[in-house]
Amino acid sequence: MSKGTRTGGRPAVGGVIAGRIALSIGMPDIAEPAGFKWTALTDVARLESGHTPSRSHPEYWDGAIPWIGVRDATGNHGQVINETIQHVTQAGIDNSSARILPAGTVCLSRTASVGYVVTMGKPMATSQDFVNWVCGPELDRRYLHYLLMLEQDSIRRFAYGSVHMTMYFPEAKALHVLLPSAGEQRAIAEVLGALDDKIAANRRILEHADALVRSRYARVVALTDRVVPLSDVASNIRRQVRPEDIEPDSTYVGMEHVPRRQMWIETTGIGSDATSAKAAFEVGDVLFGKLRPYFHKVAYAPTAGVCSTDILVVRAKDRALRGLVLGACTADETVAAAVAASEGTRMPRAKWADIAVVPVPDPESTAVREFSADVVECAEAMSAHVMENERLAATRDALLPLLMSGKVRVKDVEREVEELV
Repeated sequence: MSKGTRTGGRPAVGGVIAGRIALSIGMPDIAEPAGFKWTALTDVARLESGHTPSRSHPEYWDGAIPWIGVRDATGNHGQVINETIQHVTQAGIDNSSARILPAGTVCLSRTASVGYVVTMGKPMATSQDFVNWVCGPELDRRYLHYLLMLEQDSIRRFAYGSVHMTMYFPEAKALHVLLPSAGEQRAIAEVLGALDDKIAANRRILEHADALVRSRYARVVALTDRVVPLSDVASNIRRQVRPEDIEPDSTYVGMEHVPRRQMWIETTGIGSDATSAKAAFEVGDVLFGKLRPYFHKVAYAPTAGVCSTDILVVRAKDRALRGLVLGACTADETVAAAVAASEGTRMPRAKWADIAVVPVPDPESTAVREFSADVVECAEAMSAHVMENERLAATRDALLPLLMSGKVRVKDVEREVEELV
């Protein structure tokens, strides 16, 4: 594999801008830990650019070749990506500067949303919003992936621009990385990868549980003759908390924390993030995003806390019916009702009254009660998986700078990681 660059254009910039630990523009005057060496990235990997085929030629689009855009990177940061939002045709590749790059190529977003990292799981092309690295034998692709994740803030510092921050190719060509031997790179990547593999396995469980709850709710609806309005079994809780009364270390859920079309919240903020009045919620409540309800942001509350006032707090009137309320609120029909009734053009909002009238299965039915109990049990199990992922991610993030700075060696942490995974 030829190294260097296939981007053309201006040469690498001169000068030095040191990053956090293991990345720098130019060769930094920083001591190298034993067994590590500062290396020009283009000496160990080939830098590739991307391109966007002409939008005026429909025959260039909707083909079989995955094409990575910015939304793919922001939505899959830190992951191996196997599917993309858009695809191009071979004609689109042949009639543009885009190239199909091999599986394992490490992609870094360089414009607007700077610093997001994904690795290609199969051959793909990218837009011009990326710098792409095809690693040679001296550089483990997984190691580079983790190094760029570690240095995300540094990469944003390397970017500049009056309108949109951009890391330009002369800066990308000048990047230097702090590397141990190829064997040590593989060992570090394997330790960090074991943690991420466990996180990914838990996420698959969350996805399967989500699909199971939805399918079982649909089956219960189909088999139940009598229905009642959602307001018969649930209420909208409107207890506001002033910012000065919010505990700094309490759980805070904003719209950004509620995933689209998944009922398990994986990330949250803390109370100190709240600068305005918020709504209080309890364990087992349903958090229904009323702002732009077409985003389908509806989730189970795994802990007590406060949330954005753009979120409706829906609480079962009978705790035994928490599962039924979750199933009903996350159903496509309920979200569709909220979308249809929402008011506002640019920022449509739904109201409790819009979904309170949605019909749900009669809770007097034995089958409905059994369904509700099963969903609550499932939700508690999924909360355990979410908490485990938080611990795994915290361990990974703590180990990342230590391993890549040489302050900690793989042999010192292997057993600890094995016990976690």
